[in-house]
Amino acid sequence: MAARGRQCHIDGSRLPRRQRMTYDGQNAPISREQGSTKPPRLLDEVRSRLRLKHYSIRTEQAYLYWIRRYILENGKVHPRELGGLAVEGFLSKLATRDQVSASTQNQALSALLFLYREVLGLNLPWMENVVRARHSRRLPVVLSKHQTLAVLAQMSGRNRLAAALLYGAGLRLLECLRLRIKDLNFERNEITVRDGKGGKDRRTVMPFNLKTDLQRQLEDVRALHGRDRAAGFGAVSMPVALARKYPGAETDFGWQYLFPASRRAIDPLDGLEKRHHLDETALQRAVRQAARHAGLHQPVSPHTFRHCFATHLLETGSDIRTVQELLGHKDVATTQIYTHVLNRGAGGVLSPLDAAGF
Repeated sequence: MAARGRQCHIDGSRLPRRQRMTYDGQNAPISREQGSTKPPRLLDEVRSRLRLKHYSIRTEQAYLYWIRRYILENGKVHPRELGGLAVEGFLSKLATRDQVSASTQNQALSALLFLYREVLGLNLPWMENVVRARHSRRLPVVLSKHQTLAVLAQMSGRNRLAAALLYGAGLRLLECLRLRIKDLNFERNEITVRDGKGGKDRRTVMPFNLKTDLQRQLEDVRALHGRDRAAGFGAVSMPVALARKYPGAETDFGWQYLFPASRRAIDPLDGLEKRHHLDETALQRAVRQAARHAGLHQPVSPHTFRHCFATHLLETGSDIRTVQELLGHKDVATTQIYTHVLNRGAGGVLSPLDAAGF
C-alpha cells in the first residue's frame, strides 16, 4: 500500500453502471452547477483534456478506467505524489496477478503517461525509461469461403447485412456500425469509411450482391427517421463541431446511421435525446451464436470477417497494396500477416509423411 498523502477525488466509481453510462457507453457529460466553487475532479480534468485533443470515445473510456484503477490501487493518493515505482508496481501487478495481455498492459501505460504529461503537466525522467511490454505475434483466425458463408447463412435481418458488409467490404466492427447513409455510393459501388482507426478516411468496395439489401435497409431507416421527426426528434450525433457549422444537418436523412439503434438515447455531449447506431454487443453475440449453429469450433467474432476478406482477396490474386488500401493499413507489413495463412502456405504443402506413402 502506498504511503498516505493527499487524497484524490475521483468521479463515478461507485455509481451503478446504468447511472454512469449513457450514449455509446460514454460517461456522463462534464457539467457543474453555476456558482460552484469546488475544484474540478481529476477524472473530469482528464476527460476534458482527452476531448480537447479529439481522442475517440473508446480511448476516453479506456484511459479513464485505467487512471481510476491506478488511483484506487494506490489508496487514492494523488498521482502527483506517486512516481515511477508506483507505475511500475501497478503494471507488474497487471502482468503477474491479473495476467493481462501485452496490449492491455501497454494501454494502461499509455493512459498513465497521458495523465502525467498532458493533465498534470509533469515530464519526469522516469517516464522515458518505462519499458513497454512486448507484443506476441499471433496469426488471425481465418475461415474458408465455405465456412464464412455457412456462418452468414445462420444469420438474418440487419445482423446478417452488417456481418456480410464486414466480410464483403473488409470493415472493422465500429466502422460498419458507424456508417451513415451519405457514405454509400451505389453508382460507384463504393463505401466511404469516415474517421477510421487512426482518424483516417478511406474508400472500400461495395459488394454488388448486397446492393438490394442495402437499398431496402435505407428505406427502413427512412421510415424510422420519419417517425422520429414526427415525434419531435430525429437528430443524430455529429462529428466534432459540424452541428454548429451546418445547423439542422443533424436531422438530415443523409447523416442518419445505416444501422440505427432500436431506441433513442441521451447524447452526453449536449444532453439531447438522439438515435445512435446499433450497439456492437448485439452483433458480436449474433456472430458467436451463428458460428455455433454452423458447427464451427474456432473462436469467431465480427473481426474474423475482416481477416477473411483480406485472406480471400490475396488467395484470388489481388495485389497486396490494393488490399492494404482497402483495409486502411498504414504499413504494408500489417497486411503481410495474411500471407502466412494463405492456402499456398502451410495448408498448400504436402507433408513428407504423406509423400512417403505412410
